[in-house]
Amino acid sequence: MHNLGNIMKQAKKMQEKMTRLQQELETKTVEAQAGGGMVKVVVNGKFEVVSLKIEKDVVNSDDVEMLQDLIAAAVNEGIRKAQEMSAAEMGKITGGLSIPGMGM
Repeated sequence: MHNLGNIMKQAKKMQEKMTRLQQELETKTVEAQAGGGMVKVVVNGKFEVVSLKIEKDVVNSDDVEMLQDLIAAAVNEGIRKAQEMSAAEMGKITGGLSIPGMGM
């Protein structure tokens, strides 16, 4: 029974660390770009777009589809980088274990 108590304490400590980490990730950001830097996006650890910058040279009313593609590519890359950042930070706490309900 003593072992179970220790396991519960360890689980509670890990959950507290995970909660703290999730709060920290909200303030961390990654930057991604597309079109050789013509479209740049910053995404936070909650996978939210914080900012989006589009160079004037890429804005062409005759080719809106290209701009849309560049924005989508930059946002998707930003989200992928934020997911990698989050997974790396979570891995530091969990030792690489995937714990249901404890991760992102």
